[in-house]
Amino acid sequence: MTLLAAPAKLTWYLEVTGRRSNGLHELRAEMVTVDFADELEIDDGADYLRVEGPFPSVSTGPDNLVAGALRLVGRRAGVKLRKVIPPGGGLGGGSADAAAVLRWAGGVTNERALSLGADVPFCQLGGRALVEGVGERLTPLSYEARDLTLVLLPFGLDTASVYRAYDERGDEGRPAGARNDLEGAARRVEPRLARAMDWLSATLGVPVHLAGSGSTLFVEGHLRVGAPPWDVEGPDGSVHFRQTTSTPRV
Repeated sequence: MTLLAAPAKLTWYLEVTGRRSNGLHELRAEMVTVDFADELEIDDGADYLRVEGPFPSVSTGPDNLVAGALRLVGRRAGVKLRKVIPPGGGLGGGSADAAAVLRWAGGVTNERALSLGADVPFCQLGGRALVEGVGERLTPLSYEARDLTLVLLPFGLDTASVYRAYDERGDEGRPAGARNDLEGAARRVEPRLARAMDWLSATLGVPVHLAGSGSTLFVEGHLRVGAPPWDVEGPDGSVHFRQTTSTPRV
């Protein structure tokens, strides 16, 4: 058995710089991996995929990115996935899982990793990097230890819907000072996200940032309200706070 960590990725800032003829969006973003990870237990002599954790709706079929990563490298293995990164949270959980499999198999080029998803090349690299193009151009950056507090909301966002909303009306509704071009579109797609961000900003008195194209938010520094991790009741259900720190390359 081999035990692998699949750390979440956090988008520190994101600029949409263009759109290709195939509909894919070009970005310029700084991404970091953080100390919040799924775990994969790999049995090289078996053939199964099992998912454990609080997200029973996660597929174990051929559309799961772990299965896709195994197909990409031409390997078969039994995989038990302990999933804690929320789907639709913008933390690249599925991409992180696929990237862990790619690293286990010896790694692939960024172009091949991109065939599984835009975040997979960065998740395969890990650490801190400037990400450009549609996710395939990576410039590693020196590691910086950054304390963060993740804010996990009780719902996810569909990435495709967020980008469609951006295409329709750009960054309309993006608050002043926001450093993610998708924030206005995400707020329009999911009003609960807008309510949560406004509530958190007023309650905490510090800037609250969108972590990617999903629903996870983050605050710089370790908030100290109760004993972490902790939950509070927000405008639309329980809000989970989790302290974390950026990590070097895996």
